[in-house]
Amino acid sequence: MPSTLRLVRSRQMARLPEGQKPPTPRAALALAKSQAYQAAADAPATLRAYAADLDNFIAWCGAHGFSAMPASPETVGAYLAAAGLGYALPTLRRRVAAIARAHRTAGHPLDTRHPSIRETLRGIARTHGEPARRSAALTTDEIRCLIEVCGDDLAGLRDRALLLIGFAGALRRSELVGFDAAHVRSTSTGLRFLIVRSKTDAAGEGAEVGISRGNEADTCPVRALRAWMRAAKIADGPVFRRVTRWGSVGGKRLHPDAVRQILAKRAAAAGIIGTLLEPVTPHGLRAGFITTAYKNGVSDEEIMGHTRHHSLATMRSYVRRTKLDTASPSGKLGL
Repeated sequence: MPSTLRLVRSRQMARLPEGQKPPTPRAALALAKSQAYQAAADAPATLRAYAADLDNFIAWCGAHGFSAMPASPETVGAYLAAAGLGYALPTLRRRVAAIARAHRTAGHPLDTRHPSIRETLRGIARTHGEPARRSAALTTDEIRCLIEVCGDDLAGLRDRALLLIGFAGALRRSELVGFDAAHVRSTSTGLRFLIVRSKTDAAGEGAEVGISRGNEADTCPVRALRAWMRAAKIADGPVFRRVTRWGSVGGKRLHPDAVRQILAKRAAAAGIIGTLLEPVTPHGLRAGFITTAYKNGVSDEEIMGHTRHHSLATMRSYVRRTKLDTASPSGKLGL
Protein backbone atom coordinates (compact mmCIF):
# COMPACT_ATOMS: atom_id res chain seq x y z
CA MET A 1 0.00 0.00 0.00
CA PRO A 2 1.41 3.44 -0.87
CA SER A 3 2.87 5.26 2.12
CA THR A 4 0.39 8.16 2.14
CA LEU A 5 -2.66 5.91 2.14
CA ARG A 6 -1.08 3.73 4.81
CA LEU A 7 -0.55 6.82 6.96
CA VAL A 8 -4.18 7.86 6.56
CA ARG A 9 -5.38 4.43 7.68
CA SER A 10 -2.97 4.22 10.60
CA ARG A 11 -4.29 7.54 11.87
CA GLN A 12 -7.82 6.29 11.44
CA MET A 13 -7.05 3.24 13.64
CA ALA A 14 -5.35 5.44 16.23
CA ARG A 15 -8.52 7.50 16.83
CA LEU A 16 -10.57 5.12 18.97
CA PRO A 17 -13.81 6.44 20.49
CA GLU A 18 -13.55 7.32 24.16
CA GLY A 19 -14.08 4.27 26.34
CA GLN A 20 -13.58 1.78 23.52
CA LYS A 21 -10.94 -0.86 24.12
CA PRO A 22 -8.26 -1.58 21.52
CA PRO A 23 -9.11 -4.56 19.29
CA THR A 24 -7.90 -8.02 20.25
CA PRO A 25 -4.97 -9.45 18.26
CA ARG A 26 -7.37 -11.59 16.22
CA ALA A 27 -9.64 -8.61 15.52
CA ALA A 28 -6.63 -6.46 14.63
CA LEU A 29 -5.51 -9.14 12.17
CA ALA A 30 -8.98 -9.25 10.61
CA LEU A 31 -8.96 -5.46 10.34
CA ALA A 32 -5.55 -5.53 8.67
CA LYS A 33 -6.78 -8.15 6.19
CA SER A 34 -9.83 -6.02 5.46
CA GLN A 35 -7.63 -3.02 4.72
CA ALA A 36 -5.40 -5.15 2.50
CA TYR A 37 -8.44 -6.28 0.52
CA GLN A 38 -9.58 -2.66 0.22
CA ALA A 39 -6.17 -1.76 -1.20
CA ALA A 40 -6.46 -4.68 -3.64
CA ALA A 41 -9.76 -3.30 -4.95
CA ASP A 42 -7.75 -0.97 -7.19
CA ALA A 43 -4.92 -1.88 -9.53
CA PRO A 44 -1.37 -1.22 -8.24
CA ALA A 45 -0.84 1.41 -10.94
CA THR A 46 -4.01 3.19 -9.84
CA LEU A 47 -2.90 3.17 -6.22
CA ARG A 48 0.50 4.57 -7.17
CA ALA A 49 -1.15 7.36 -9.14
CA TYR A 50 -3.54 8.11 -6.27
CA ALA A 51 -0.66 8.22 -3.78
CA ALA A 52 1.30 10.65 -5.98
CA ASP A 53 -1.80 12.80 -6.46
CA LEU A 54 -2.49 12.90 -2.73
CA ASP A 55 1.12 13.77 -1.94
CA ASN A 56 0.90 16.65 -4.41
CA PHE A 57 -2.30 17.92 -2.80
CA ILE A 58 -0.89 17.68 0.73
CA ALA A 59 2.28 19.53 -0.32
CA TRP A 60 0.24 22.28 -1.99
CA CYS A 61 -1.98 22.69 1.07
CA GLY A 62 1.05 22.88 3.34
CA ALA A 63 2.68 25.53 1.17
CA HIS A 64 -0.43 27.71 1.09
CA GLY A 65 -1.76 27.33 4.62
CA PHE A 66 -4.75 25.06 3.88
CA SER A 67 -5.86 21.97 5.79
CA ALA A 68 -5.39 18.85 3.67
CA MET A 69 -7.18 16.40 5.97
CA PRO A 70 -10.02 17.10 6.23
CA ALA A 71 -10.18 19.55 3.35
CA SER A 72 -13.17 21.66 2.45
CA PRO A 73 -14.59 21.62 -1.09
CA GLU A 74 -13.42 25.23 -1.41
CA THR A 75 -9.83 24.13 -0.69
CA VAL A 76 -10.01 21.41 -3.33
CA GLY A 77 -11.48 23.92 -5.79
CA ALA A 78 -8.62 26.35 -5.12
CA TYR A 79 -6.12 23.52 -5.65
CA LEU A 80 -7.70 22.62 -8.99
CA ALA A 81 -7.72 26.27 -10.07
CA ALA A 82 -4.02 26.59 -9.25
CA ALA A 83 -3.21 23.46 -11.27
CA GLY A 84 -5.79 23.95 -14.03
CA LEU A 85 -3.62 25.35 -16.80
CA GLY A 86 -0.76 22.89 -16.37
CA TYR A 87 -2.59 19.54 -16.34
CA ALA A 88 -4.96 17.64 -18.59
CA LEU A 89 -8.56 17.46 -17.38
CA PRO A 90 -8.47 13.64 -16.86
CA THR A 91 -5.47 14.14 -14.55
CA LEU A 92 -7.35 16.72 -12.49
CA ARG A 93 -10.39 14.44 -12.25
CA ARG A 94 -8.15 11.60 -11.07
CA ARG A 95 -6.67 13.90 -8.41
CA VAL A 96 -10.14 14.69 -7.14
CA ALA A 97 -10.84 10.94 -6.98
CA ALA A 98 -7.59 10.38 -5.02
CA ILE A 99 -8.40 13.16 -2.54
CA ALA A 100 -11.96 11.90 -2.08
CA ARG A 101 -10.75 8.31 -1.59
CA ALA A 102 -8.30 9.37 1.11
CA HIS A 103 -11.04 11.33 2.87
CA ARG A 104 -13.43 8.37 2.82
CA THR A 105 -10.70 6.15 4.24
CA ALA A 106 -10.07 8.62 7.05
CA GLY A 107 -13.77 8.97 7.81
CA HIS A 108 -14.16 12.44 6.28
CA PRO A 109 -16.48 12.08 3.25
CA LEU A 110 -15.84 14.77 0.65
CA ASP A 111 -18.68 16.01 -1.57
CA THR A 112 -17.06 15.95 -5.02
CA ARG A 113 -20.28 17.32 -6.55
CA HIS A 114 -20.00 20.52 -4.53
CA PRO A 115 -20.04 23.56 -6.87
CA SER A 116 -16.55 24.56 -5.70
CA ILE A 117 -15.22 21.33 -7.22
CA ARG A 118 -17.64 20.50 -10.02
CA GLU A 119 -17.98 24.01 -11.43
CA THR A 120 -14.24 24.63 -11.17
CA LEU A 121 -13.59 21.56 -13.28
CA ARG A 122 -16.23 22.65 -15.79
CA GLY A 123 -14.70 26.10 -15.97
CA ILE A 124 -11.22 24.67 -16.54
CA ALA A 125 -12.58 22.47 -19.32
CA ARG A 126 -14.33 25.40 -20.97
CA THR A 127 -11.35 27.75 -20.66
CA HIS A 128 -8.37 25.47 -21.24
CA GLY A 129 -9.96 22.33 -22.68
CA GLU A 130 -8.42 20.64 -25.70
CA PRO A 131 -9.17 17.44 -27.64
CA ALA A 132 -8.27 14.27 -25.80
CA ARG A 133 -5.39 12.21 -27.15
CA ARG A 134 -6.43 8.89 -28.65
CA SER A 135 -4.20 6.12 -29.86
CA ALA A 136 -3.85 5.89 -33.62
CA ALA A 137 -5.95 2.95 -34.81
CA LEU A 138 -3.48 0.66 -36.57
CA THR A 139 -4.82 -0.71 -39.84
CA THR A 140 -4.26 -4.14 -41.34
CA ASP A 141 -1.82 -2.64 -43.87
CA GLU A 142 0.15 -1.02 -41.05
CA ILE A 143 0.23 -4.31 -39.16
CA ARG A 144 1.71 -5.92 -42.29
CA CYS A 145 4.39 -3.22 -42.36
CA LEU A 146 5.19 -3.87 -38.70
CA ILE A 147 5.47 -7.61 -39.32
CA GLU A 148 7.80 -7.12 -42.28
CA VAL A 149 10.44 -5.44 -40.09
CA CYS A 150 10.43 -8.31 -37.58
CA GLY A 151 13.30 -10.66 -38.38
CA ASP A 152 13.48 -14.43 -38.00
CA ASP A 153 15.53 -14.33 -34.81
CA LEU A 154 13.91 -14.98 -31.43
CA ALA A 155 13.12 -11.32 -30.80
CA GLY A 156 11.58 -11.03 -34.27
CA LEU A 157 9.47 -14.16 -33.82
CA ARG A 158 8.27 -12.92 -30.44
CA ASP A 159 7.43 -9.43 -31.69
CA ARG A 160 5.59 -10.79 -34.74
CA ALA A 161 3.45 -13.02 -32.54
CA LEU A 162 2.94 -10.26 -29.97
CA LEU A 163 1.68 -7.74 -32.54
CA LEU A 164 -0.52 -10.17 -34.47
CA ILE A 165 -2.11 -11.67 -31.35
CA GLY A 166 -2.62 -8.20 -29.88
CA PHE A 167 -4.32 -6.98 -33.06
CA ALA A 168 -6.40 -10.09 -33.81
CA GLY A 169 -7.40 -10.47 -30.15
CA ALA A 170 -8.13 -6.74 -29.60
CA LEU A 171 -6.08 -7.03 -26.43
CA ARG A 172 -4.93 -4.50 -23.91
CA ARG A 173 -1.19 -4.68 -23.25
CA SER A 174 -1.70 -6.08 -19.73
CA GLU A 175 -3.87 -8.86 -21.20
CA LEU A 176 -1.34 -9.51 -23.94
CA VAL A 177 1.53 -10.20 -21.55
CA GLY A 178 -0.68 -11.79 -18.90
CA PHE A 179 -1.59 -15.17 -20.36
CA ASP A 180 0.38 -18.40 -19.92
CA ALA A 181 0.92 -21.43 -22.16
CA ALA A 182 -1.61 -23.33 -20.05
CA HIS A 183 -4.24 -20.77 -21.04
CA VAL A 184 -3.89 -21.52 -24.77
CA ARG A 185 -5.70 -24.36 -26.54
CA SER A 186 -6.07 -25.28 -30.19
CA THR A 187 -9.45 -25.37 -31.93
CA SER A 188 -10.63 -26.46 -35.36
CA THR A 189 -10.53 -22.85 -36.59
CA GLY A 190 -7.46 -21.57 -34.77
CA LEU A 191 -6.98 -21.17 -31.04
CA ARG A 192 -8.61 -19.92 -27.89
CA PHE A 193 -6.95 -18.51 -24.82
CA LEU A 194 -8.08 -17.48 -21.39
CA ILE A 195 -7.70 -13.95 -20.10
CA VAL A 196 -7.52 -14.51 -16.37
CA ARG A 197 -7.92 -10.86 -15.41
CA SER A 198 -8.38 -7.59 -17.26
CA LYS A 199 -9.09 -3.91 -16.69
CA THR A 200 -12.87 -4.41 -16.82
CA ASP A 201 -12.80 -7.73 -14.94
CA ALA A 202 -11.66 -6.69 -11.47
CA ALA A 203 -13.46 -9.68 -9.93
CA GLY A 204 -11.25 -12.07 -11.90
CA GLU A 205 -14.08 -14.00 -13.54
CA GLY A 206 -11.97 -14.51 -16.66
CA ALA A 207 -12.89 -14.49 -20.34
CA GLU A 208 -12.00 -16.59 -23.37
CA VAL A 209 -10.96 -15.05 -26.67
CA GLY A 210 -10.94 -16.92 -29.96
CA ILE A 211 -8.48 -16.16 -32.76
CA SER A 212 -8.95 -17.60 -36.23
CA ARG A 213 -6.21 -18.68 -38.62
CA GLY A 214 -5.16 -16.00 -41.07
CA ASN A 215 -5.52 -16.25 -44.82
CA GLU A 216 -1.80 -15.55 -45.37
CA ALA A 217 1.01 -17.50 -43.73
CA ASP A 218 3.10 -14.39 -43.01
CA THR A 219 0.33 -12.59 -41.11
CA CYS A 220 -1.46 -15.55 -39.51
CA PRO A 221 -1.55 -14.89 -35.74
CA VAL A 222 -2.00 -18.58 -34.94
CA ARG A 223 1.09 -19.62 -36.92
CA ALA A 224 3.08 -16.71 -35.51
CA LEU A 225 2.28 -17.66 -31.92
CA ARG A 226 3.12 -21.33 -32.47
CA ALA A 227 6.38 -20.44 -34.23
CA TRP A 228 7.45 -18.27 -31.29
CA MET A 229 6.53 -20.83 -28.64
CA ARG A 230 8.25 -23.60 -30.56
CA ALA A 231 11.45 -21.63 -31.14
CA ALA A 232 11.54 -20.36 -27.55
CA LYS A 233 10.69 -23.85 -26.20
CA ILE A 234 7.80 -22.50 -24.14
CA ALA A 235 5.65 -25.35 -22.83
CA ASP A 236 4.45 -23.73 -19.63
CA GLY A 237 4.61 -20.41 -17.83
CA PRO A 238 4.34 -16.96 -19.46
CA VAL A 239 4.00 -16.91 -23.24
CA PHE A 240 5.65 -13.57 -23.95
CA ARG A 241 9.06 -13.21 -22.30
CA ARG A 242 12.22 -11.18 -22.52
CA VAL A 243 14.82 -12.09 -25.14
CA THR A 244 18.35 -11.15 -24.10
CA ARG A 245 20.91 -9.56 -26.40
CA TRP A 246 22.66 -12.94 -26.49
CA GLY A 247 19.56 -14.63 -27.87
CA SER A 248 18.37 -16.49 -24.78
CA VAL A 249 14.79 -16.46 -23.51
CA GLY A 250 14.08 -15.45 -19.92
CA GLY A 251 11.59 -17.10 -17.60
CA LYS A 252 9.62 -14.05 -16.47
CA ARG A 253 6.75 -12.50 -18.39
CA LEU A 254 7.19 -9.18 -20.14
CA HIS A 255 6.21 -6.04 -18.29
CA PRO A 256 3.23 -4.29 -19.96
CA ASP A 257 5.45 -1.31 -20.78
CA ALA A 258 7.65 -3.62 -22.85
CA VAL A 259 4.78 -3.83 -25.35
CA ARG A 260 5.01 -0.06 -25.81
CA GLN A 261 8.77 -0.26 -26.31
CA ILE A 262 8.49 -3.12 -28.82
CA LEU A 263 5.78 -1.33 -30.81
CA ALA A 264 7.74 1.94 -30.81
CA LYS A 265 10.86 0.17 -32.08
CA ARG A 266 9.04 -1.69 -34.86
CA ALA A 267 6.94 1.35 -35.84
CA ALA A 268 10.10 3.45 -36.21
CA ALA A 269 11.67 0.77 -38.39
CA ALA A 270 8.51 0.54 -40.51
CA GLY A 271 8.16 4.31 -40.87
CA ILE A 272 4.80 4.45 -39.09
CA ILE A 273 4.47 7.83 -37.41
CA GLY A 274 1.58 9.02 -35.29
CA THR A 275 0.44 12.56 -34.55
CA LEU A 276 0.26 14.66 -31.41
CA LEU A 277 -3.43 13.86 -30.93
CA GLU A 278 -3.20 10.28 -32.24
CA PRO A 279 0.17 8.78 -31.20
CA VAL A 280 1.20 5.20 -31.96
CA THR A 281 0.66 3.23 -28.74
CA PRO A 282 -0.21 -0.39 -27.84
CA HIS A 283 -3.88 0.61 -27.47
CA GLY A 284 -3.79 1.22 -31.21
CA LEU A 285 -3.85 -2.57 -31.69
CA ARG A 286 -7.21 -2.77 -29.93
CA ALA A 287 -8.52 0.41 -31.56
CA GLY A 288 -7.32 -0.85 -34.91
CA PHE A 289 -9.20 -4.13 -34.56
CA ILE A 290 -12.46 -2.32 -33.75
CA THR A 291 -12.05 0.23 -36.54
CA THR A 292 -11.10 -2.39 -39.14
CA ALA A 293 -13.85 -4.81 -38.10
CA TYR A 294 -16.45 -2.04 -38.28
CA LYS A 295 -15.18 -0.92 -41.68
CA ASN A 296 -15.45 -4.52 -42.94
CA GLY A 297 -19.09 -4.80 -41.92
CA VAL A 298 -18.77 -6.78 -38.66
CA SER A 299 -21.82 -6.20 -36.45
CA ASP A 300 -21.70 -4.29 -33.18
CA GLU A 301 -22.66 -7.43 -31.26
CA GLU A 302 -19.81 -9.47 -32.74
CA ILE A 303 -17.26 -6.74 -32.08
CA MET A 304 -18.41 -6.24 -28.48
CA GLY A 305 -18.38 -9.98 -27.87
CA HIS A 306 -14.76 -10.14 -29.02
CA THR A 307 -13.50 -6.96 -27.34
CA ARG A 308 -15.55 -7.60 -24.17
CA HIS A 309 -16.94 -4.06 -24.13
CA HIS A 310 -19.93 -3.60 -21.84
CA SER A 311 -20.92 -0.25 -23.31
CA LEU A 312 -22.00 0.20 -26.91
CA ALA A 313 -21.23 3.91 -26.66
CA THR A 314 -17.65 3.19 -25.57
CA MET A 315 -17.12 0.70 -28.36
CA ARG A 316 -18.59 3.01 -30.99
CA SER A 317 -16.28 5.82 -29.90
CA TYR A 318 -13.55 3.90 -31.73
CA VAL A 319 -15.40 3.87 -35.06
CA ARG A 320 -16.19 7.58 -35.41
CA ARG A 321 -13.02 8.13 -37.41
CA THR A 322 -14.07 5.40 -39.83
CA LYS A 323 -17.45 7.04 -40.30
CA LEU A 324 -15.77 10.36 -41.10
CA ASP A 325 -13.63 8.66 -43.74
CA THR A 326 -16.31 6.56 -45.41
CA ALA A 327 -19.77 7.96 -44.73
CA SER A 328 -19.56 11.70 -44.28
CA PRO A 329 -22.94 13.40 -44.90
CA SER A 330 -21.07 16.11 -46.79
CA GLY A 331 -20.87 13.71 -49.72
CA LYS A 332 -24.64 13.84 -50.09
CA LEU A 333 -24.94 17.60 -50.62
CA GLY A 334 -24.60 17.49 -54.39
CA LEU A 335 -21.54 19.70 -54.41
